[in-house]
Amino acid sequence: MREKPVIQMLPDQVINKIAAGEVVERPASVMKELFENSLDAGATQIDVEVIRGGQQLISITDNGCGMDRDQALLSIERHATSKIRTEADIENIHTMGFRGEALAAISSVSRFTLITRPAEELAGTEIQIAGGKFISCEDIGCPVGTRIEIRNLFFNVPARRKFLRAEQTELSHIRQLFLVMALAHPEIGMSLKVDDRMVYQLPQSGKMEDRITELYNTGFFEQLLPIEYSDADYSISGYAGLPQTGRKDRQDQYIFVNGRPAAAPVVFHALNEAYHSLISRGKYPAVFLFIEMEPSLVDVNVHPTKKEVRFRKPTQLRDAIVAALSKALSFGDAGFGVQDTGCRTQDAGPEIESDGEGIELPSPLPRAPSPPPTPIRPKFEMQGQMDEILVRPNLVGKKQGAGSRERGAGSGGHVSQNPHPASRIPNPESAPTPASPWGWCRIVGQLGGNYVVLETEDGYVLMEPRAAHERVLFEKFMAAAHKHAMPKQGLLAPETVELLPSDALIVRNHLDILQELGFGVSEFGGDTFLVDALPVYVQDNPAESLLVEIARELEKAGKKRGARELVQEQIAKTACQMAVRTKDQLSDAAIEKLVADLAKTEMPYTSPRGRPTLIYTSFTELDRKFSRE
Repeated sequence: MREKPVIQMLPDQVINKIAAGEVVERPASVMKELFENSLDAGATQIDVEVIRGGQQLISITDNGCGMDRDQALLSIERHATSKIRTEADIENIHTMGFRGEALAAISSVSRFTLITRPAEELAGTEIQIAGGKFISCEDIGCPVGTRIEIRNLFFNVPARRKFLRAEQTELSHIRQLFLVMALAHPEIGMSLKVDDRMVYQLPQSGKMEDRITELYNTGFFEQLLPIEYSDADYSISGYAGLPQTGRKDRQDQYIFVNGRPAAAPVVFHALNEAYHSLISRGKYPAVFLFIEMEPSLVDVNVHPTKKEVRFRKPTQLRDAIVAALSKALSFGDAGFGVQDTGCRTQDAGPEIESDGEGIELPSPLPRAPSPPPTPIRPKFEMQGQMDEILVRPNLVGKKQGAGSRERGAGSGGHVSQNPHPASRIPNPESAPTPASPWGWCRIVGQLGGNYVVLETEDGYVLMEPRAAHERVLFEKFMAAAHKHAMPKQGLLAPETVELLPSDALIVRNHLDILQELGFGVSEFGGDTFLVDALPVYVQDNPAESLLVEIARELEKAGKKRGARELVQEQIAKTACQMAVRTKDQLSDAAIEKLVADLAKTEMPYTSPRGRPTLIYTSFTELDRKFSRE
């Protein structure tokens, strides 16, 4: 017969090992706990050293406030902390750590050394613990701050040690954690040494742009747009990546809540919602998102390692994130308006004369020398250069001054030429200096029947006509919808559409929105509706299939997204079916109009389905590939 179980209290050493199972998952989780303690100690410099992927050594040294002997001894006790005092403090946490479990748990599964000294003490304190057993506590000479060394992690728990991955795998987790911490706190100097080799040496910059550039590169930062947004509850800042930063995982998406690296499903849903019409499904653009709010609005105590947080007002936060990203990506405060991004040409100069054939030609007149314009990020230069096309569609000439190039019309291959006579240009001395560093653009022709080639001052652009046309139609529709000025086309004969009861109920509940968006739709009795008009952008599509598709999208979205926005986008994407076909041979005038229309859009880089519209290659890159540098 089985012995009757008896309930009893566990020894502290066993309790610490159980806690270690939650807190100490791998070397990187040890580093995280120690790093957060350094941050809470007010450190301005944190140095990390690891050996053999952290399995042999994890060392963190900071210049924080340090601890005296009594405080140092108390810090290794379970649930001893300086960060909370009462139950109410748990609902209003301002620090990175607060439970007081980390040091006790870590020291129970490693050879642990703590060296610390506050500024007011002449001598520091060194405490050594091995596998949870206290070894020694002695005075020691050391600088102000704290150094903690974790050696031989899990040496006394061989079962846990066997579950550690290869050294390189564990090291990759450590490096990723260091990257996250460095991004979260650019005001703090940090270093990471791996197997006696310095990997990162980051100064105290205080600026996120400097920290991103140090960790990635200048080219990567040039593909980011600044985020600035605030409302009654939230302040959101950071950087949003252009669609071309998309990758197949969320590796470059960083979320910080009150300075704490964190994750929450509602945040990722908001990111997907903001980008869904800019990037293809399964791609995730780079995002560095800093969310500030009252501590009472977020619960950071829902996960043992504080990886996830829970929000008091998730719906409001989602709306705030979508609005912040929409503003950064220049789609307006509601996600569909048209706003000035600040990247357009302030004054593109006087209009040039046209020969009436739709394509402007090279001018023999030189351009007056002008001071170099303020540097603009290359991806933004595309927008500025496109604005220039609005008044100089195919202006080709020489740029005066040092380092200039003369680019002539290429020949050969499948590239068509534009044999139009030259157009006259007003006296350049009377023309204001254009703000865009790309002073001209020439439509070279079509390549392989699929792409349009545009030559610019600094390189060339390949444009995919169908993707570009989709973007033009999409934004044209969204602008009309946002202004409540949706044009509609009456049907020659009204149609009766009978829907399933579930679809009919949804359409009935949103009749006002459908009518506002250009649908002439009304109830006809039962589950039947009368349709006598359609939005002009989708007038060639069957009324029944449109209503059914919209109804089912509304049902699928539920309360997650506004019905109005969903219907707008659904119709807009349907309108993209009217875009030019890939194999359509466009005339020069049609290409010119498409380029000009694309220049007017707020996101000319991708179609609503996330496909790229433009691919830019600089002459510098060509020179490098042809070994001309």
